[in-house]
Amino acid sequence: MFDSGKVLKYLMRGNGVYGDIFIEEKTYNHIQLESSRFEKIEQGMDKGVGLRLIIPWKSFFASTNSFEEDELIHLSRVLNVSADENKELYIREASRKKAKYPFSLGIEPQEVEVKRKLEMVQRADRQARNLEKRIKQVRIIYRDTKQKITIHNSDNELIDDERDQIVFSIFVVGEDKTEMQTSYDAIGGFYGFEFLTDERLENIVTKTVKRLTGLLDAKEAPMGLKTVVLASEAGGTMIHEAIGHGLESDLAMEGLSCYKGLLNKKVASDLICVVDDASIPNMRGTYAFDDEGTPSERTVLVENGILKNYMYDRFYAMKYETKSTGNGRRESFRHRPIPRMSNTMILPGTDNPERIIASVDNGIYVVKMGGGQVDTVRGDFVFEIQEGYIIERGGIGPMIKNATLMGNGLKVLEEIDMLGNDLEFGIGTCGKDGQGVPVSDAQPTLRIPEIVVGGR
Repeated sequence: MFDSGKVLKYLMRGNGVYGDIFIEEKTYNHIQLESSRFEKIEQGMDKGVGLRLIIPWKSFFASTNSFEEDELIHLSRVLNVSADENKELYIREASRKKAKYPFSLGIEPQEVEVKRKLEMVQRADRQARNLEKRIKQVRIIYRDTKQKITIHNSDNELIDDERDQIVFSIFVVGEDKTEMQTSYDAIGGFYGFEFLTDERLENIVTKTVKRLTGLLDAKEAPMGLKTVVLASEAGGTMIHEAIGHGLESDLAMEGLSCYKGLLNKKVASDLICVVDDASIPNMRGTYAFDDEGTPSERTVLVENGILKNYMYDRFYAMKYETKSTGNGRRESFRHRPIPRMSNTMILPGTDNPERIIASVDNGIYVVKMGGGQVDTVRGDFVFEIQEGYIIERGGIGPMIKNATLMGNGLKVLEEIDMLGNDLEFGIGTCGKDGQGVPVSDAQPTLRIPEIVVGGR
């Protein structure tokens, strides 16, 4: 192993105002079953080192699989084009901190034998096919990862952290006559293997297949301006995509977000409070320290409709003379850190969810969102409705298919007029700038009085 303090000295010998070394070792298990055949059974390890140097206001980055000190010193010199070889920089010996979590894993996923994982995936496949005869394809993916990282930076911080992730996902395709429909769901987070109980697996398979069955028998979605109720079960897809990205400081401060220049101004209904919190136990976006060594925190982004803060990494915090909110994240040692969400949510209100549905005479009830597109500059979005129902005279009616939601994030936030007292999380892998990181998002049941519903 190399001397990170020595490498840091070479990295900081020029005009840099900040530098860090990111050391990572990641082990993983990946199982993919498709068409009742194992398409992928992988066990592997990936490890390496990322070096970053900030010279106002540019970020220089390099990565390598080598742990040889001479190689890392060479990379430091390559990055530091302004280096002064005669400059002596004193780097104090850092006090080492180890990440601590307020929860523990019961069974380390990587200690579970592969045979047990394969049998689990096969059972889920059989269950899905037995529930719906019109299924043409089932894809089931199981993945667990253990990430061990060490961060040493020029702020005299030396951080060790270990993060575990477990994910189980199912994707089904069904066909009825000439029409095909799909249904998808996933569960997981910062858990041990005990999280994947038989009951929990049976529930996700049943729910996913039931959704597919409904879509195969559903009617086409009505189009036009509708009152829409988003169920808490839908997770926070809309808040993540249509609003959350626009509050990341690289977009918000550089003119690439509709939220630029709106700090301390009203951007939403008085009901709305938006929080990003990487400290919530067991969530997929949870970590003790971000990938720059900043402790995780609960960041209030919107409070009673007022925009209070953006999500910052160290680069943008330094550039705009504020503090990092612990949102500097990277996919691996091969990537530079950038501002990213962790666990992002709209906080619950006071309305009973059943009362919210009952308040709608003619509208749409959305249980699960699908993929979509977002323009962060304007705030416009289009989202697929994966599971939705007609609301008729305050009751949930027939299921609909091929529906979309189209609107503007700012406008939607301002118009939400009922907020449920419930809250449910969804999980995902958020993509940005060519790298993905684990996230969770959540919302209560909420009502949007008027939004465009599209269809075929």
